[in-house]
Order: sequence, then structure tokens, then C-alpha cells
Amino acid sequence: MQQILQDLGGGETILVTAPVPQVRPGQLLIDTTKTLISTGTERMLVDFGKAGMIAKARAQPEKVAQVLSKVKTDGLLTTIDAVRSKLGQPIPLGYSNVGVVRAVGAGVDGFTVGDRVVSNGQHADVVSVPQNLCAKVPDGVSDEAACFTVVASIGLQGIRLAQPTLGEAVVVTGVGLIGLLTVQLLRAHGCRVLAIDFDAEKLALARRFGAETCNPGAGEDPVAAGMAFSSGQGVDAVIITASTKSNAPVTQAAQMSRKRGRIILIGVTGLELNRADFYEKELTFQVSCSYGPGRYDLAYEERGQDYPLGYVRWTEQRNFVAILDMMALGRLTIEGLVSHRVAFTEAPEAYKLLTSDKGALGIVLDYSHDVESRHRTRVDLVSAIDARVPDAATPIVGFIGAGNYASRVLIPAFRKAGATLHTIASAGGTSGVLHGKSAGFRHASSNNDELLADPAINTVVIATRHDSHARLTIAALNAGKHVFVEKPLCLTRDELAEIKAAHATSGAKLMVGFNRRFSPLVSKMKTLLDRVAEPKAFVMVMNAGFIPASHWTQDPALGGGRIIGEACHHIDLMRFLAGSPIVSIEARSMGRNTSQPLTEDKAVITISFADGSFGTVHYLANGGSSFPKERIEVFAGGRTLQLDNFVALRGFSWPGFRKEKLWRQDKGQVDCASAFLAAISEGRESPIPNDQLFEVVEASIEAVEKIRLQP
Repeated sequence: MQQILQDLGGGETILVTAPVPQVRPGQLLIDTTKTLISTGTERMLVDFGKAGMIAKARAQPEKVAQVLSKVKTDGLLTTIDAVRSKLGQPIPLGYSNVGVVRAVGAGVDGFTVGDRVVSNGQHADVVSVPQNLCAKVPDGVSDEAACFTVVASIGLQGIRLAQPTLGEAVVVTGVGLIGLLTVQLLRAHGCRVLAIDFDAEKLALARRFGAETCNPGAGEDPVAAGMAFSSGQGVDAVIITASTKSNAPVTQAAQMSRKRGRIILIGVTGLELNRADFYEKELTFQVSCSYGPGRYDLAYEERGQDYPLGYVRWTEQRNFVAILDMMALGRLTIEGLVSHRVAFTEAPEAYKLLTSDKGALGIVLDYSHDVESRHRTRVDLVSAIDARVPDAATPIVGFIGAGNYASRVLIPAFRKAGATLHTIASAGGTSGVLHGKSAGFRHASSNNDELLADPAINTVVIATRHDSHARLTIAALNAGKHVFVEKPLCLTRDELAEIKAAHATSGAKLMVGFNRRFSPLVSKMKTLLDRVAEPKAFVMVMNAGFIPASHWTQDPALGGGRIIGEACHHIDLMRFLAGSPIVSIEARSMGRNTSQPLTEDKAVITISFADGSFGTVHYLANGGSSFPKERIEVFAGGRTLQLDNFVALRGFSWPGFRKEKLWRQDKGQVDCASAFLAAISEGRESPIPNDQLFEVVEASIEAVEKIRLQP
């Protein structure tokens, strides 16, 4: 398949060839026929990508603050690497897609193969979209008209928040694409509409749709126009669809509104509000969120959990249906809204129109090229493939997963460790191509089974969502592959038992990405501690940072929770430094706050070891972001070691050692990968002994069990 991406670093709009995405449970696989370029949102992304670093910083001051905070805790070089990596990851464009259903995922109701559907799918000739973000297109609505559905739903959601009634006077400020569709929808509600814009051609279209108009660029006063339009009483509502840094649209909206009028912001404007304007009239101001209830709710969008009709009448999917019904009835038209029609294969040229033609309105991409050619599950990333079969002891690596951690950390670590990178598989296909090309993979795939069956691959790295780790690990072991799985290894005791059984019969090496024990400063700590025969006391603090309770990592079924998903690092690190088996583990999370749900990310885990050592892991999501993320302290034999953020190690009363500091943070990822690859090529045991690996996984699960059972 092919997909349009925007390079945020260099500003280039690119068309990428990638493996076709796999249809997932709860989703539809769609062959695209038309998509609509959003001249507002997508122009902003293109302009941002082309801007220099200073302009990017000015556009996102909140991100600058985050970068400065990271410099304080992680160091300058680590922060520079993170920023470059973030800007170096192109993002997909588009959210207005029409096509034909090719496959239906498990659990999907109400859709069948061959249905013509609209969705918020991206600009790609094949997309996989959750069912709650799709709607069937009525027979009387063309594909070209239907591709305006999502954009029109943005306007419709703003109208629903404004709650207009028959005969009310409503102002639409900014009549670009969304504004012109909003004008028509308001007219269909029986409202009188005043359109305000600086573009005479767009205002002419607004008049065709039944609106009166005001052009500030021609010297007309918006406030005076609004008062005259409302017979001096003030307008009932103002819907702002403009995109500007100016505060003027909101200020003018307040000044032209009647007492207790409503102002709805759909677009992007300055928000320095004058309290007096709002106070005296008791105005209502509300920001509209995209195309309706359900937006950004993972339970609704990703897991298909619909809201009951009796309680939430209009969800984003129901808004799609309402727009399509209006089109079918002839109450909403796209006549005059299509300014350009471009073949999808010429998409980069279409994006040049966004900057060269400020009058561009609706740019429709046409996908009339061959459908069957889109459905390859593997693409070559290099022009010439070395067909020689390497020695059996040489690790030939296949990656499953190309997400943020894999692309920023794991893939570079394996590459620096000298791995021979063969195939990278990702469910969506495109991310595997992007990261695979830059890292030197031979192939990109969207089919995990094909990767596992490939005889040329003898080593598999698993870097997918946590709930898939156990299943993929077992499949890879059963296929005879050596396995490196990013933590956690699994989420339950049953999964652990299955992994143990598969590992026992496979003869392959199994490694979990407990990289912290391979950090050079931790290695120094281990050397120093091994000279102390007495029991040791450990205090490990992970200033984990806040993640919403709704995030998938907090979901026990998807991410396992943050103890299993991340605090396991410190359980393993303590086991490594103690050098003694775990004999007991206790855990407790912070008490429930009545205003927030109970989560596992503010917890203390106490571990006792067979040699008399003990320690605590303080995993805390309620600390200050300027405090180091990880601090490790060890007390033994009248001496103390303190490690801050894997950058600086200090010894207190430690004979022959005072301090050691690195130029940049090193959590041991490269050394971890190197040790694993060396164990394969040299025929040695896995770098983390199997009994320790399973012991740590079981201890992590036990800690969570005790937290979940606490009163």
C-alpha cells in the first residue's frame, strides 16, 4: 500500500510504500476511493514541518518547557537525541476517508465486505479503522461528497454545543471549509446566519448557501455587522471556525453577543479573554472537541464500547450518519467546495497547493489506481538483497513492533551492538518501513506469522503492546527462534507457566529487556558491592511521572499496570545487585483518593533476600518532574552508594571510590543487546540466568496481586 506522511523535521511531504495493514479485531480494512485534504489542520502541520527550530519552539512553548525540564534531569545530550528522534518520525496525514470494506475484523457488527463507508482513516490507499469511526454511505451520496463527512461533523459538533433553535441569529467567524459546511447546517436548523471572513470568494459561497456576510478586509466592522444583523439585540450564538493567533474573533464574538449568548470555538485563535465582556453578559464560552462524544476515548474508539443512545444521543459515529443523511436529503451540498482534484499518486504536488494557493478550499485525492497491487504484506527496503545464508551461530534478527520505544531505543541499541537486521514487522506497515529503512533492515512486513516462519531469521525481538508479549514469545520459541522480549515478559502466572514450558522444549535462548543491570554505572556498583560480605539495604526510587488512568498501560488486561510494566526493572536490578534469591515480597499502593480511581502507580514494594538483604522500590507517579526519574541507594558495611538517573554515581565512606560521572545517561540498552547477541554467537548461556529471569517476573506479578488484594 501507499501512505502520505509529513516530515516534521525537514518539512517534506512524502508518499511511502509499505506493507498492507492487517485487519485487527474491532476494525474494518478499507480500500480507499477518495480522501479530502483538510486545508486548515493539514496546512498547519505542513507549515510547522517547514519552519525552522526557533519557529517550532515559538509555536509550541509548552514543549520547550518540557525539553528544559528533561535537560535538568537527563542531561543535554540525551535530551538532544530525544528531540531529534521525535522530529525525525514523520506523522501520517488525513482524517477524511471514503472506501470499500475489504475485510471485517473479529467482533465487528453492522458492516460487511463490499460496504461503501466513510471513516476518519488517513491518506492511504488501504486503511484499518475501528468500527465506531466508520459509517455506511447511502446509495444517493457520491464518494466525493462523502469524503467531506468527517470535516462537516466537526462543524456539526460545534453546532450541537451551541444548541441553536429555529429563528435564532448565529454568526460563523471564518468560512473556510468547515465554516461553509457549518453555514449550511445552521441554515438547515432554521437559523439566520452571518458569515465573517477576509476572503471575498469564500463569502460569495456563504451567500450562495443563504448567509449574510461581513468582510473586515473591506473595512466592514464585524461587531457593528453583528448588532445590525440581530436588530440591535445581539446575536444568539457565535461559532468560531477561524484559524488565527489573534484574540479578535473571541473579543468580537463577546461584543456582538446578546446577554447569555453562546460562543463556541471550533478553530484555533488567541484566547486572551476580556473578563468584563463575558461577566456583564454572562456569556457561555466552550471549546468544541473534534467530531463528537467518543473522541479520544479509547474505550469507545479502540475497543468499540458505544455510548447508550438514551444517554448520549450524538456520538462521533452518529454525527457521521447525520451528515450523510443530510447529504442524501440534499440539505448539505459540496457544490463549489471542491477547488482541486488530484490523483493520489501525485499527492505531494497536492500539498504544495496548501502553501502556494491560499484560496485552496476542498482538495480531493482520487484513488483510482489498481486495488490488488495495494495488498502486499512485505516490501523490500534495500535494492539488492544478499542471498548468502549466514552461519547458524550468527544472530539474524527480526523485529516485531516498530513503536516509539522500539524505534528510539531498541532498534538503535541492536544496531550499535552489531546485529544483522533482517525484517521488521508492524501491524500498520508504515512505521516498519520508516524505521526499517533508517536502521538498515532488509524487509518490512505486516505479517508476524511470515516473519516467524522465515528460516533466514533465527532471533526475534518482541516490542509490541504488553498484552501480546506472552503469545508472541511462545510462538517464537515454538518456531525455534531465540527471543528477546521487551519487558514485561507476560502479565499473568498462567502465561508465565506456558512460556516456561515452551522454553524448556525449544532449546532457544530467552531474554527480557532488563537493561538496567547492564548500565556501566550499575556494573561499577556490582563490582564494589561484591566485595562486601554483609547483607545490604536498597532504596530505589522511580519518579515515574503521571499517566492518565485511562492509558492502556494502566489497564490490567492490556498493559498489566505500571508495576508489571515498568517497576519490574527495579525488582530485577535489586535482584542483580543483591546476588541472592528473593524469599518474600510485600507491596502496597497509596490509599484511594475519593476524587481519583485507585491505580498501582503510587506504590511501595518491599523485597527480602536469602542472604538477609532487603530493599524497597518506591514507584511513584506523584512526584515533581524536575526531580531525577531514578535514584538508587545502597547501604552496606558502613558504606553507601548513590546512583542518580544512570548519569552520576557517588560513594560515601567507600574505600577507594568517591564518584564517577558519564557524559550522557546510559541505562544499559546497548550493552544488554550486545550481551544477548554474544550469547547466541558464542553459544553461551543467556546473559540473565533463566531462574533469575522467571524469579523476577513472578515477583512482579506477586507484588501486583498483593496490591490488588489490599483493602
